[in-house]
Amino acid sequence: MKKQLWFIVGLLFITFSQNSYAQNDATAKALLAKVSQKYNAFKTIQANFSLDIKQANGGSHADAGTIYLDKSNNKYHVSTKNQVLISDSKTQWNIMKAEKEVEVSETSNSTNEINPTNIFSFYTTGFKYAMANPEKVKGLTLNVVELSPLDSKKNYSKIKLRINKASNLIYDTTVFDKSGNRYTYTLGSQEGNKGLSANLFTFNKNDYKGFDIVDLR
Repeated sequence: MKKQLWFIVGLLFITFSQNSYAQNDATAKALLAKVSQKYNAFKTIQANFSLDIKQANGGSHADAGTIYLDKSNNKYHVSTKNQVLISDSKTQWNIMKAEKEVEVSETSNSTNEINPTNIFSFYTTGFKYAMANPEKVKGLTLNVVELSPLDSKKNYSKIKLRINKASNLIYDTTVFDKSGNRYTYTLGSQEGNKGLSANLFTFNKNDYKGFDIVDLR
């Protein structure tokens, strides 16, 4: 693999154990339940996102894109300027525009990792959590929940989840890995139950003429 989508790299390195809500802040539990209820009502989600990576050595990386999610069928489409990631629930296509290469692999539907199908609900299992002080950003009041993995062997120490108090939608998620890097995913507009074209979740090789197809299955 020459290069992986930064958005997905940041998510997929996070795996967690299947232990749920234990010894947690009751207020945080109630808030996360409201957030889950909000997203569970959506069969599809379209959301704009931005990614900001602060590296321990002082380096940084920024990116932005759109995620389309068909939750009921475990399908997704994530696009940024340079890359596109598509899954029809069985096969995943990682399209790297600069390299003119498409990597084909089996989709991972594991519930033990954060992936595009559960990025709006990953917090429901595998973590201890507690409320932190609310914060204000751009005139919005954000409730803050700090998540700690139940498995201390994980390669990240904490996830900070900020939630729009008025809407109970996730505003951003910051992952603190143990090497000192910090990944912040900020969600912009979020539309639930929007009609999404089936073509979003299929790969059309005619759209990528001249690309090398590398089958990793």
